[in-house]
Amino acid sequence: MKMNIKTPRFRPVSRPLSRPFLPAALAAAVLAACGGSNGDSAAPNTKPGYLGAISETTYDGASNDLLTAGLGASGLAAAVPPAFADPLKPTAAELRRTAIHTNYRAMLDMTAAGGYGTLYGPNVDAQGKVTTGEGKVPGTEYIAFADDGTGRKNVTLMVQVPASFDPKKPCMITATTSGSRGVYGGISTGEWGLKKGCAVAYSDKGTGGAPHDLMNDTVPLIDGTRTTAAAAGKAAAFNAGLTATELAAFNTATPNRFAFKHAHSGQNSEKDWGTTTLQAVEFGYYVLNQRYGATDAAGQRLKTLTPANTIVIASSISNGGGAAIAAAELDTQGLISGVAVSEPAIEMPANPGITVRRGSADVAVTGKTLVDFTTYANLYQACASLAPSVSTSPFAAAFAAGFASAALPIAPNRCASLKAAGLLTASTTAAQAEEALQKLRAYGWEPESNDLHASMAAFEVSPAVAVTFANGLSRASVQDNLCGFSYAATAATGGVTPLAAAALPGMFATGNGVPPSGGINLVNNLGKLGPARDFLSVSDAGVADWNLSGALCLRNLVTGNDAAAKKLQAGVQETRRNGNLRGKPAVIVHGRADALLPVSHTSRPYAALNKKVEGAAGKLSYVEVANAQHFDSFIGLPTVLPGYDSRYVPLHVYLNHALDAVYDHLASGKALPASQVVRTVPRGGTPGSAPAITAANVPPLATTPAAANAIAITAGAIAIPD
Repeated sequence: MKMNIKTPRFRPVSRPLSRPFLPAALAAAVLAACGGSNGDSAAPNTKPGYLGAISETTYDGASNDLLTAGLGASGLAAAVPPAFADPLKPTAAELRRTAIHTNYRAMLDMTAAGGYGTLYGPNVDAQGKVTTGEGKVPGTEYIAFADDGTGRKNVTLMVQVPASFDPKKPCMITATTSGSRGVYGGISTGEWGLKKGCAVAYSDKGTGGAPHDLMNDTVPLIDGTRTTAAAAGKAAAFNAGLTATELAAFNTATPNRFAFKHAHSGQNSEKDWGTTTLQAVEFGYYVLNQRYGATDAAGQRLKTLTPANTIVIASSISNGGGAAIAAAELDTQGLISGVAVSEPAIEMPANPGITVRRGSADVAVTGKTLVDFTTYANLYQACASLAPSVSTSPFAAAFAAGFASAALPIAPNRCASLKAAGLLTASTTAAQAEEALQKLRAYGWEPESNDLHASMAAFEVSPAVAVTFANGLSRASVQDNLCGFSYAATAATGGVTPLAAAALPGMFATGNGVPPSGGINLVNNLGKLGPARDFLSVSDAGVADWNLSGALCLRNLVTGNDAAAKKLQAGVQETRRNGNLRGKPAVIVHGRADALLPVSHTSRPYAALNKKVEGAAGKLSYVEVANAQHFDSFIGLPTVLPGYDSRYVPLHVYLNHALDAVYDHLASGKALPASQVVRTVPRGGTPGSAPAITAANVPPLATTPAAANAIAITAGAIAIPD
């Protein structure tokens, strides 16, 4: 389907960023408050060379704002945002509004019973007080690409400066996007900073929800609007980088496909996630000094706000939290003061020499990389979801009905194919499912994660993440069709079809960058009956077994020795962390039940590594939250995922506690909470209609936890109480 979308090139607004913001007398007062005596002692505030043109937009906090795009707390709570005036050509402002609505809701439980509007949300102020307002935040937003001049990186950076920012008490947090989302993906983290009067520095990490439509050769711009690849040139947020000849050949062989930046940039962007987070901080300092810095005799803005007088906390969740940790490790300039992250994706060293103990037993398998444990989950999770021992877990019955029915026995077929491949030994589906579940347990998943596998499998989380990261780490081109996978819209029967006309123009705002998303699905190009949606495709043996061949190919990239495997493994080596936070005070919070980023592969071993590397100089506290898992937003889907509401508490509450703790430590010297397990209380009740959460369900962090809750961290070892 041909789509001729003509949109204007993105342009910075006419108001120059270098325009003096403060009167000279007030600027001098700010300099004095920050420890200087006159403008001549500070360095000029020069724009970082990697920054392109900077757009600047000021929001009044009424008709539009930084946090809610004018929707307010009630508008964010609405199931859908206001419609685009023209669905085929949404404006940049409409896309921004929908992106904020989509990304905020994607991170949080938005139900009142789950805590929205009482424990967190725009209407809950920085002191935790519930207000009657809508929580709109006036201020100014700055956006620019970070690039090396080629137009191939074009990482989107954004800085939000609330009107309440006080240059006499300057602060900034990072809110690097989680997952493979665009730059607004960290908006729910940014909320804490905006309420605190802090600037917020965002980075999309070189990812994003808007693809290159290869069939029609259109690409997204920095503001989400779309145009032809030729018209965009180096201004494209992402272009798959094929020559005209390559593109024509690709479209002939595999029509109606899409390329996504995380998977297909060829950059292995993950290796640079720490760098781009630091660049966001540098962008923040530049913006703040252009606004509030003193001036020299020639009127040049100076670097008045510096790491010496500004609190900067690296923060975010999931792989955005991993990016914050990476930035802290890379921070040789001392730009970052502290770290507060939730459920971080942390790539451990290959041989860290770490011991993880829970209760009285060591955890046998720990510290695996995300692509390792995700490709492992991709093998076994669909089968394990049929285990009788987890039949009452959220979505287990619906999973069995949808994927194990007589008409569509995909999950049982996966179990049988795993046995045929020698990966399971049991003879019945039920026994094979229990065996698959135990394999996940033995590979590092906590027993508390057992109840999450069915919903993870049903939503195709593991295959989606495995394919995206395998491509990214391998620096694969879209034309490589790594392990036979591609991205396309599909019909109900699974076959590839053109995407609905109205789906693509808004995908910057509605997509998450990891298909299935926005109407685009994961496709197995190598199905026996032709290309088809991955879980519906048929294997060479004529069986629909959730594409075991593709899953085995992905797994081989991690464990094999062939050229393709070595390419991915080299990419993994570039992403491993070293454990040195350079003495920065830090708090990591993680949900014990996390099935996407299991604690024994991420936060637990990292805490032990940090102690091994930094010793007494380390200032990291690790907080493990019982009855918490990775997706707070799933708790807010009681009709879709009943049981999440009755079993799990929002981890977001503890990210806010971690930010409070690190800020208070930096601002006033208050002691960080010691490493601990937080014993939360599930809401209980009937799955799907759990009673409303209260503060009693989510107790605060203890400065000194009770002995039964204390986590012991020594050099290279961590001991977690049951």
